[in-house]
Amino acid sequence: MVAHSDEERSVVTETASALHAFNRYEIKYLADERDVPALRAALRDRMAADAHGDAGGYPVTSLYYDTRNLRFYWEKIEGLKFRRKLRLRLYGDPGEVTEETPVFVEIKQRVNRVTQKRRIRLPYHQARALCAGRLDISLEGRQQAFVNEVSELVTKLDLRPIVTTGYNREAFVGTDSDLGLRATIDHRVHGRDRDFHLGAVTENRFIIPPHLCIVEIKANERIPYWVSDLTARLNMSVVRISKYCQSVEAYRLAPRSRFQSLDDIADFAAHRPDSRAEVQS
Repeated sequence: MVAHSDEERSVVTETASALHAFNRYEIKYLADERDVPALRAALRDRMAADAHGDAGGYPVTSLYYDTRNLRFYWEKIEGLKFRRKLRLRLYGDPGEVTEETPVFVEIKQRVNRVTQKRRIRLPYHQARALCAGRLDISLEGRQQAFVNEVSELVTKLDLRPIVTTGYNREAFVGTDSDLGLRATIDHRVHGRDRDFHLGAVTENRFIIPPHLCIVEIKANERIPYWVSDLTARLNMSVVRISKYCQSVEAYRLAPRSRFQSLDDIADFAAHRPDSRAEVQS
């Protein structure tokens, strides 16, 4: 069980009482890459390609922050009704990152069954400084309130970089009666536990067997019936999976939990991949 100090509890209370995020329901699936062409075709019949995701998708790289004792990790593993993560996220080729490249600082949190996400876009050097507790910046309205919240989390909880994750994402958005619906397919999901500069040329490890991908369905209210029919037809497995937790466990920063290790995921999906394969980012 996660034990919180009085100081940590005060941060949770203050944050939970001032939520300004959009609400969204999310369901995650594991899918075999062999089924992706059929899945992609079905999604294209009903949805539009994300403006940034046509022509094969786009890279996503995220740097996750946590406490020394991995508080956010254990909140996820224990399934707490209120939990969250702080991350720095890049959309685009990490090999092209400069100090001025726009990135997002995000707080993603879960309240009961609802996922909430707030974020601000900053130049990479400012985003790093904010997440290190070294940025003094003046913005307007909610942006300033968000910056203050991040600074408070970093300072009071002594957050530090823990792992980086990366993958190639295809994204689709709902139209007409499915406005608010979003579907993503994340391929070749990998991570690392060091060299935290987003542009670092360094070795990564697959945290999901490479012949599997993670599919996320996100909706403002309920998931349309045709999506449920599609996932059932393709035998896609519903999973409780976190890319952050996968990276933590892949590098043995915490004990593996059921359905979190590569071997368990492979067994769950009834496949036999090379679960120790590695990839260069």
